[in-house]
Amino acid sequence: MVKIRLTRMGAHKRPFYRIIVCDSRNRRDGRCIEIIGNYNPLKEPSEININVEKAQKWIGNGAQPTDTVKKLLQKAGVQTA
Repeated sequence: MVKIRLTRMGAHKRPFYRIIVCDSRNRRDGRCIEIIGNYNPLKEPSEININVEKAQKWIGNGAQPTDTVKKLLQKAGVQTA
């Protein structure tokens, strides 16, 4: 199954996340199929950059976003249903 999820990047106590498309059997920071955006929770307000076209393409092809990514996609204006 293909998932859209977060992978952690950054230094100790300074995280930022990439929004990636990957096989659900891969580990959290393992190999990914495609990077479709990033999320920085440390900025005020938090910074969300998502390639909407790629996200909609993957959701249309059957990729399942995790709960956290689903909330981020909704903030960015991507239809997840």
